[in-house]
Amino acid sequence: MNIITRSTFLHLRFAFSLLLLPVYIFAISEARVVNPLDAVLVFIAWHFFAYPASNGYNSYFDKDKESIALLKNPPAVDRTLYYTSLAFELMGILIALLVNLEFCFSVLIYGLLSKMYSHPKVRLKKSPVISFLVVFFFQGAFVFWTSYAAVSGLSFYAHWNLDPHFRIAGWICSFLIGASYPLTQVYQHKEDGDRGDNTLSRSLGIVGSFCFSGALFILATLLIQVYWDRLEAPENFYLFLGCSMPVAVVFTRWFYRVLRDRSEANFQNMTRMTFTSAGMMTLYFTILLVKG
Repeated sequence: MNIITRSTFLHLRFAFSLLLLPVYIFAISEARVVNPLDAVLVFIAWHFFAYPASNGYNSYFDKDKESIALLKNPPAVDRTLYYTSLAFELMGILIALLVNLEFCFSVLIYGLLSKMYSHPKVRLKKSPVISFLVVFFFQGAFVFWTSYAAVSGLSFYAHWNLDPHFRIAGWICSFLIGASYPLTQVYQHKEDGDRGDNTLSRSLGIVGSFCFSGALFILATLLIQVYWDRLEAPENFYLFLGCSMPVAVVFTRWFYRVLRDRSEANFQNMTRMTFTSAGMMTLYFTILLVKG
């Protein structure tokens, strides 16, 4: 007997969790001191347990019948998914506790917010502004700040008070995450509407979603310029411009096609955009990490 069904495994969407990898890599690349064991534990806690738990929990209550992120034909969910997502979250919390109590509390908070995002009794997903802000902050700045503190062995509060660059770097992550967020919803308007979820992308409309995402990416770019100028490393900003060029090309081509035909706002094009963006940002932050 399988402990985890095929449907449950697919809905955990481990690959989607890896799309959030740039935030973690940026955190360890910028940390002044990195404890190797803690860095591994932080990575495992987020990417193998906390993120998949959130994905599975969200899928269980959404019960999507049409395409969702990285699942073109999502299988029907069952109760196994619900219990597995809770078990994964518990494992993530326990692994985080091996790092320190502060990081454990951070993973717990992330899990609670992901439940509030999806659970029908709260369902933050019904509010376009609140749901966006939750994803914007907790998948971006929050993960950066808590991961940075955890791998370096200093408390979040110590970094916040001692290192102003620490704060800017967190907001860079939030703006990059926020730029991607509406585009992951742009092809789901009908199903979200049928379920009563007034997502940000539904509120903005298809064209508005592209404009909003483009604006946030520009703001992220400006923050990156400020960040590296303050650290007197402008070459890292030019490296970002180089790595972001493929992202800009794919985004512009997709937007142009959508302006001509709204049906181009579909799962295939969203997946191409998501992989391009995550791949190039992972490359960029990995180069920074290797450079030291």
